[in-house]
Amino acid sequence: MGPRVAAIDFGTNTARLLVAELRDGGFEHVHLEREIVRMGGGFSREEGLSGDAQRRGLDCLQRFAGIMGSLDVSQVRAVATSAVRDAANGPAFVELVRCEAGIELMVIDGIREGELTLAGVLAGLDRREKELLVFDVGGGSTEYTLARDGRAEFVRSLPMGVVRLTEGKVTPEAVSEKIDRELDLLQQEMATAHSRPTSGATLVGTAGTATTLAAIAMEMKDYDYRRVNNATISRRQIETIFERLLPMAPEERLAVPGLEKGREDLIIAGILITLHTMDRFGFDIMKVSDYGLLEGLIVSGGVAGF
Repeated sequence: MGPRVAAIDFGTNTARLLVAELRDGGFEHVHLEREIVRMGGGFSREEGLSGDAQRRGLDCLQRFAGIMGSLDVSQVRAVATSAVRDAANGPAFVELVRCEAGIELMVIDGIREGELTLAGVLAGLDRREKELLVFDVGGGSTEYTLARDGRAEFVRSLPMGVVRLTEGKVTPEAVSEKIDRELDLLQQEMATAHSRPTSGATLVGTAGTATTLAAIAMEMKDYDYRRVNNATISRRQIETIFERLLPMAPEERLAVPGLEKGREDLIIAGILITLHTMDRFGFDIMKVSDYGLLEGLIVSGGVAGF
């Protein structure tokens, strides 16, 4: 039996815990847990994380600490992303977590987030691809990573995530306008860096939006990451899901198999990011990765500071 390591991806919308047993350069799942904490809910530029969000986050991390304690974990690799790194009171929240939950949260920037996400995606792919464009739709930001031969060639983090867009923009049209502006800048940066995906690249979507789309397409009542990981979904299927969900009230969407509670209002923004990304880069098919930042923390040995 190898050592047991825990990874925590403490995101803007979702907190995830993976306890894994390290084996011969790889790992085996021991326990996987996730909770929608919506740390970006009620976020303000002046104060940062709201009091309610901090309570939800702390409660979740205390629960995670209890799980790790019961599973004989030898090392914890815990990172916080967009909401905590952007918050004026982010450092105070990190200290609160250290004192109350005993977890050392490391706040990472968008570039490191993209690199670690790529490492996780590569660990779960069913075949090696020469060229990948990986996009990770989060609650506060979306990371784009262009990789060739398994190495990140270009990484950017854009300030558009599903919580940020849903709470900041009133209509789908306004959300689309924001996405278009950000993708304009992304493509300009890619052109300047002479680093654009070619026609032979594979598009990989990771995190909650992509996995939810796969689960809805499969009408999955009980989420199974093994079925979702490496599934493919077409642009037409995604557009059909969008047309189905858009007229519904958020609470009505919960009756759709595959849509997890806590995503019912956020899924529209996530689908719009996905559709615009596919259109901008000319992809008709998206491969879905259930693996991402969480698994990247396991396979990469964590981040500097651990």
